[in-house]
Amino acid sequence: MILEMKVPSPGESITEVEIAEWLVEDGDYVEKDQAIAEVDSDKATLELPAEASGTITLKAEVGDAVAVGAIVCLIDTSAAKPNGASEAASSTSGGDEGSEGNAEKELKEQNKSTANKKDSEKAPQPSQAKETYASGVPSPAAKKILEEKGIDSKSVSGSGRDGRITKEDAVNAVPSMGTPTGGSRGETRSKLSMLRRKVAERLVSAKNETAMLTTFNEVDMSAIFKLRDEYKEDFKSKHGVGLGFMSFFTRAVVRALEMYPAVNSMIDGKEMVSYDFCDISIAVSGPKGLMVPVIRNAENLTFRGIEAEVKRLAIRAREGEITVDEMTGGTFTITNGGVFGSMLSTPIINPPQSAILGMHNIVERPIARDGAIAIAPIMYVAVSYDHRIIDGKESVGFLVAIKEALESPEELLMDNNVKKALEL
Repeated sequence: MILEMKVPSPGESITEVEIAEWLVEDGDYVEKDQAIAEVDSDKATLELPAEASGTITLKAEVGDAVAVGAIVCLIDTSAAKPNGASEAASSTSGGDEGSEGNAEKELKEQNKSTANKKDSEKAPQPSQAKETYASGVPSPAAKKILEEKGIDSKSVSGSGRDGRITKEDAVNAVPSMGTPTGGSRGETRSKLSMLRRKVAERLVSAKNETAMLTTFNEVDMSAIFKLRDEYKEDFKSKHGVGLGFMSFFTRAVVRALEMYPAVNSMIDGKEMVSYDFCDISIAVSGPKGLMVPVIRNAENLTFRGIEAEVKRLAIRAREGEITVDEMTGGTFTITNGGVFGSMLSTPIINPPQSAILGMHNIVERPIARDGAIAIAPIMYVAVSYDHRIIDGKESVGFLVAIKEALESPEELLMDNNVKKALEL
């Protein structure tokens, strides 16, 4: 019996996927539920499991865009399992074709090699240019042109008789940008994945279709450093997760969103949609590129709850296990370029959201404190916002509210009870 495997729907609104990689080869024997391919949608990379055991016939190539519901491969369920194939081998990409399959493959390779050898023997060999005293020597006119261009004649290939450099060769010669080193100047081309293309489309759309502006501020991280130094060991030993910066920033963002609800809104046609919950998207760098999983109802989470959820989503994103549902939605985004060393940037809005907070690296800088110069760990922060629904007053007030909460976390984020807030 021939089973037609069709592309399943990876999520709502997704109409096609791209074959990112085949984990098996045409003609392989596959086991039911064995991962046979990785497919990219515009939101995530997913594994495609075999629906039955049998011999597989591929109907699409790597890089092909395949519509949801289209046939991607055939499985002959009546095919017998090859001799010597084990369950463990069948579960790996491509499997073990057995000794008979290997012998047949080797015989094909030998025949192919012999045929290629015969063809190469029959093919006419290109004639070698005759080496003489004139090879690589420019004509008088060519020499003058090369000198005017500042080009060494040794870097020019002559097309004249016996390899002499002609006037035309000199005219067409292009001076190198710097001293010739004989190094590689090759280039490679690779097709962008569907996920990367979708990210590109969304970023361009955000730039072109929103009235995006960015406001900046700086945060003295001294208070948070002090709290982490004092409580991070107890926090980790009790909860099994580290006390990082993300929980402080997430709670500061939630507080600011409640103070400025327009920032927790988005445009839908001619309407403005506002939310009474805070689904915070966290930008994470994964193997397939930037992914933005969502922390649901962050307003209800404690410091421990936020840190645990950030860790869980980051691990799933890096291991390629993140689902479409885990990246769908979100009312506001936090992105941290500081982990890569960024000092300052203008983050791009994650549509259809209306604002995004950019975190950056923490550097000790001189600041004025109580009328004196002091050295403090400073982070520059930025909020990009859609000016169509968020006014300058609201955007600046929103970022100032975040700054205030981060500089006075014990009072504004912990109700003056640190141990209770950290559940210690």
